[in-house]
Amino acid sequence: MEIIKYCKALADETRARLVNVLLKYELNVGEIVQVMEMGQSRISRHLKILADSGLVEVRREGLWAFYKASEEGPGRAFLNGVAALLDEEGELKRDGNRADKVIRERTAATRQFFDDIAPEWDRMTAEVLGDLDLRREIQARLSHCECAADIGCGTGDLLEMLHDLSDEVIGVDNSPKMLELAEERFSDDANISLRIGETTHLPLRDREADCTVMSLVLHHLARPMDAIREAERVLRPGGRLIVAEFDRHDVEVMRSEYGDRRLGISREKMVGWMEQTGFTVHGTTEFVVNKGLVVVLYEAEKI
Repeated sequence: MEIIKYCKALADETRARLVNVLLKYELNVGEIVQVMEMGQSRISRHLKILADSGLVEVRREGLWAFYKASEEGPGRAFLNGVAALLDEEGELKRDGNRADKVIRERTAATRQFFDDIAPEWDRMTAEVLGDLDLRREIQARLSHCECAADIGCGTGDLLEMLHDLSDEVIGVDNSPKMLELAEERFSDDANISLRIGETTHLPLRDREADCTVMSLVLHHLARPMDAIREAERVLRPGGRLIVAEFDRHDVEVMRSEYGDRRLGISREKMVGWMEQTGFTVHGTTEFVVNKGLVVVLYEAEKI
């Protein structure tokens, strides 16, 4: 019986604590060790039991493995039933606080990475994209609108193009240095607003934008779906979302040299996220670029 299998998997304090954390976050083993304050071998043993039971799923990318609570199926139904009970435990709240700290440290490290490489970012991006004119391809998929937002705008490579297509442009990034470089390019343009903020907590009002762009951003995030959900929040009904993202790959150097959190995102996963967060996907186009990578452009509309 499935219920017995799930109950046995949770019949251990450590595994209950693990499930509680993984219901909220996707973490690699090193991060889980930090949160749980236990040895890696012990953590790995408990993770295997949870994964074998179907309560936890693992996403393997190159040399890394990331764990999170199962998102669907009977295992998820069981977790939905016990989640409220887990929230009441004091020890589990302490685990949650430590997990929050790990996420904050990760976010700060990512921000520092992009601050450090900001002057070289345009060159690094060009090395990967090669002959692909991503700006032109995105422009071809947009029409004139009142307000356009570039989420994760970096040094502002897309802002000028968006300015030609809209009356107002908003650029958002969490790296102060990236925004500083963007400000140098557009300091005299009152119609371009640069805002510091996280892609998962955008500094935009509900329904403020008519179209949004996320170009090679989501693979840097621990929870890309949260960023897509935020894009839906800030778009008006019928608004357009254009996402450029690497297809799933195994090029480990993208993690070590370019700060990627994920080695791309599969088309199936991306389309699923968009549909779950209130978008209709109208088309995808793929482009082969350097380093054996494939860039996929997604065209979607807010329902």
